[in-house]
Amino acid sequence: MKLSKKGEYALRALIDLGIAAEVGRSLVQIGELAANERLPTQFLEQIMQVLKEEGLVQSARGKFGGYRLARPAAKIAVGHVVRLIDGPLAPISCVSQTAYEKCSCPDEAHCGLRMLMLDVRNAITSILDRHSLADVVEVTLRKMRRDGVKLPFTQPVRQRRPHARVSPAAARLQPIEGLINNLLGDYVI
Repeated sequence: MKLSKKGEYALRALIDLGIAAEVGRSLVQIGELAANERLPTQFLEQIMQVLKEEGLVQSARGKFGGYRLARPAAKIAVGHVVRLIDGPLAPISCVSQTAYEKCSCPDEAHCGLRMLMLDVRNAITSILDRHSLADVVEVTLRKMRRDGVKLPFTQPVRQRRPHARVSPAAARLQPIEGLINNLLGDYVI
């Protein structure tokens, strides 16, 4: 499984909407979402339409309109969003639960590659379906607060200033800084 740009942008936008809700913003304009994540506005608008049709976000029209989550972030599984945008999580179709297709190997029941890819699918599914958007928002906010980073969406739109750039070296996650470790402490896979 490789997350497409569309899937990445959808998740980043949903995380931003979750953060906005946590800091008390009821609506976030599309231009503000795009600017905060440095995303192409037109592409983001297309993605937001898909998320709206799925009932994950709501929109309000007009000068002061924008987007908000349509349900609590705790009720939005990351795996659901990835499947919605990018399709099945399985690395090969013969191990997919939602889009199974027989593979070309002569003995699927005894295929070592299939068994390995089944483990890969199970690991990916387990992580993405176990964590909600609220988990990701919680860890993101915790790290931002820990590192003294100004929280996005805390000022009205016209007063916003670009936030400080983080050097590429500082932006890289250490192996122990993943979501699971931040939620569960010294958890090791």
